[in-house]
Amino acid sequence: MAPMPAAVPISSDRITQLTRQIRSTSAETRTTTSPLTGRPLAEVPVSSLEDVDDAFDAARAAQVAWAATPIARRQRAFLRLHDLVLRHQDELLDLIQLESGKSRAHAFDEVAHLALTARYYARRMKRQLAPSRRNGAIPGLTSVHVNQVPKGVVGIIAPWNYPLTMALSDGLPAIAAGNAVVLKPDSQSPLIALAGVELLRKAGIPTDVWQVVSGAGSVVGTAIIEQADYICFTGSTATGTLVAKQAAERLVSCSLELGGKNPMIVLPGADVDRAAAGAVTACFSSAGQLCVSIERLYVHDSLYDAFREAFVERVRSLSIGPSLDWDADIGSLVSAAQLETTAKHVDDAIANGASVLVGGRARPDLGPFFYEPTVLEGVTAAAECFADETFGPLVSLYRFGDVEEAVALANAGEYGLNASIWGPVPDAREIAPRIKAGTVNINEGFSATFGSVDAPMGGMRSSGTGRRQGPEGLLRYTEPQSVGVQRLVPVGGPDFLSAKIFARVMTVALALLRRTRRA
Repeated sequence: MAPMPAAVPISSDRITQLTRQIRSTSAETRTTTSPLTGRPLAEVPVSSLEDVDDAFDAARAAQVAWAATPIARRQRAFLRLHDLVLRHQDELLDLIQLESGKSRAHAFDEVAHLALTARYYARRMKRQLAPSRRNGAIPGLTSVHVNQVPKGVVGIIAPWNYPLTMALSDGLPAIAAGNAVVLKPDSQSPLIALAGVELLRKAGIPTDVWQVVSGAGSVVGTAIIEQADYICFTGSTATGTLVAKQAAERLVSCSLELGGKNPMIVLPGADVDRAAAGAVTACFSSAGQLCVSIERLYVHDSLYDAFREAFVERVRSLSIGPSLDWDADIGSLVSAAQLETTAKHVDDAIANGASVLVGGRARPDLGPFFYEPTVLEGVTAAAECFADETFGPLVSLYRFGDVEEAVALANAGEYGLNASIWGPVPDAREIAPRIKAGTVNINEGFSATFGSVDAPMGGMRSSGTGRRQGPEGLLRYTEPQSVGVQRLVPVGGPDFLSAKIFARVMTVALALLRRTRRA
């Protein structure tokens, strides 16, 4: 496949139009490059610390009015966003590919996920935010309702690997709940995030409710953490740990989706061809640069040889290239750093006794950061890729003898983000609760949970804290507020009863309440 032509389908005027949404007065810019070609793509304004301050000031002022906006108006805006994302998908797909290097099919996953998220919260926000009734201290005399109060201004620090949906989908439930947002897109991929924010504003979200700042995470990201009322971060475990410490110093909450070394188990009775096809998608979507992608394949002895043959053949047939059309299965890695890590892990595994079943080579003939989808066998604990996350197109293949061994292997290591189990559904369901992972997909790699936006998604152990999606994804941005109403007599008893007599009355009442099912 020939390299992509030098011309890219985005004009300098369009880039200027998009970057105007960044709050920046510093006159400093940063040049971004496309991983597809290695050529400069855009000059992006950099925000100063004063710009971050101004963004929070504007967001705080706007949040008060936005929180008072009727939910029906928010719902209509979210549905308009759903339609706009689908209507403008051609430009969105181009920008995702140009900034992240992924294939068009994998770029469409982001468009679909953002539209699903917008529609889901449009339909559910009223129910999820409605005050709930709880049991009062004294039945009939005490009533309690719980309100969901917005936290204020949410800081979102978005990653480069899913630069559209991770920049917007985490913020949609925040503004659904009545918060404002200050977003820092990743420096590698700001344009697609800005295109999404532009659509958000066209859908009817007030400009100041969603602020955008730009710059290095160590500078602008830190400034966001120092001011936000809640922090949402997606990235590495090492950086997430620092974010958590900084948030803890201010006693503000955060949600962190971090690294993973995700396992896939192929059980006895699994359909080998179906499992092999599913493993290809699970391992190599977005060139493996997906936090929930599979990097460890555990196959039962009885199926191992047949699975290896079917899987390797499918991987070998994948097309790889920089096309902006739909004809490439796999795109580029995002940067020289990602390429270096992938190549280093492969070379190190080979030096420690592993063999390459397919792939194992960089492809500079296609573009600066392309690397072939690679399958290793015989990876030992001495190899870096045995336990460390690669975040590239690399997977290791292992045998197991029984289910107990498979569960132990899947749970090995420090991570717990995603897992996949292939085989008879009753068997897989029985195993799933024993896997230490926030999401477990049966006869799927990751899409069954990732695409089911009514279900919570997040990590265990070193893979993070908190959940996105579902009611949990919205309620993380609210403070539960209990409002109690007391009638007729105070909880401590009426004035005409002594404390001793009231205690006796309450003792009888508590004994009677014990006999009921509702109290």
